[in-house]
Amino acid sequence: MHYVYILKSSKSTTLYYGYTADLKKRIKEHNDGKSSYTKPLIPWKLVWYCAFPNEKQAKDFELYLKSGSGKAFTYKRLVM
Repeated sequence: MHYVYILKSSKSTTLYYGYTADLKKRIKEHNDGKSSYTKPLIPWKLVWYCAFPNEKQAKDFELYLKSGSGKAFTYKRLVM
């Protein structure tokens, strides 16, 4: 399984969109400062995730969420 996830920084209203095959490990990496993009805004909280049967579907959905219409969908339907 592959997961698309949304994290929210506890320091700001910033959201981070990602995908991974190991969700628990990836969230730990974000909160351990192993990602240069997310390190300044530690700690991160998982606010949403969805499982996909393959990597391509997960990548495609992550790209959609990062688009303008995907961000609108995120704020309207996934995180308030």
